[in-house]
Amino acid sequence: MPFCGAESRRWARGLRRAGGVALVAMLAMASPPAFATDITGAGSSFGAPIYGAWGAGAAKATDIRLNYQTIGSGAGQNQVKARTVDFGASDAPMTAAQLQQNGLVQFPTVLGAIVPVVNLPGVDGSHLRLTGPLLADIFGGGISMWNDPRIAAENPDLTLPAMPVAPVRRADGSGTTFVFTSYLARVSQRWAHEQGSGTSIEWPVGEGARGNDGIAAAVRNTEGSIGYLEYAYAAGNHMPIAQLRNHHGDVVVAGDASFRQAVTTAHWSTDASHSADVLDGDGAGAWPIMAATYVLIPTDRTDTPQGQAVREFFTWSMAHGSEAAVTLNYVPLPDDIRASISSLLNAH
Repeated sequence: MPFCGAESRRWARGLRRAGGVALVAMLAMASPPAFATDITGAGSSFGAPIYGAWGAGAAKATDIRLNYQTIGSGAGQNQVKARTVDFGASDAPMTAAQLQQNGLVQFPTVLGAIVPVVNLPGVDGSHLRLTGPLLADIFGGGISMWNDPRIAAENPDLTLPAMPVAPVRRADGSGTTFVFTSYLARVSQRWAHEQGSGTSIEWPVGEGARGNDGIAAAVRNTEGSIGYLEYAYAAGNHMPIAQLRNHHGDVVVAGDASFRQAVTTAHWSTDASHSADVLDGDGAGAWPIMAATYVLIPTDRTDTPQGQAVREFFTWSMAHGSEAAVTLNYVPLPDDIRASISSLLNAH
């Protein structure tokens, strides 16, 4: 199924041109290590399952061993800026200026979805319908009871309990939070003005939990709760996922079909950030809270064994990692963009 059409092809051409000879030189692929090489990465919990799968596959195919630390996107950016890891991983992309300032190259690896998960006694949470503005009011404190008339209006076929809403949000710096709050800011002017978006914000209400695993555990153990998770964690934990009304006006269910519909409306940046905007797409049937996750590689480590091994690892992943991505409920990058990333990583 084709993704993104002419826009992704323009993005891919821009990626090939970006930085010209200098960028190609920074990412130049040297001869692969003759012996097993250990590399370390840190950051995004959103991307942790796919990096784990790619690590297992690459260890057999390339003799590169990956140690990936799930510490959150904000910490991942800080670690790679400090050069304490070989690559960072973040769901919040850096700007072109930030990349230049910190001597980093950034590229996307996979796309995925953020989903609202609920624990609502007496109600099948997978049948609950919500909207972006309702989520903004829930996490902003404007809705405090599940039988609020605004939620009831979206769910005329459900009997909602007279129970307090218990929002659960990330306590650590998180790319998942960046994506979720960016979506809320896009669909709610009040949220944009009062809370804004970021990997870490001042939440007006709710209980904090660390990591996707922490959110999943807190929602599972708290009646009346609602949280936000990367889809792979929600699906893997068999948690009820609420349906969402999208920009097009459709009520959509989280899953492969709605994720792929969202990717068809992605807007791919042609600057050095190589970022993708998949939020609140206006396509029919599109899941509204989508994002890419990114890798950050230092440009001053290209001549080290670890620097070479990082590039070889992601070259292998771009070529052979799509099946694992689909299995783990991610959406692989469009073919032309994966090819462009591989070309840069393998350039001489």
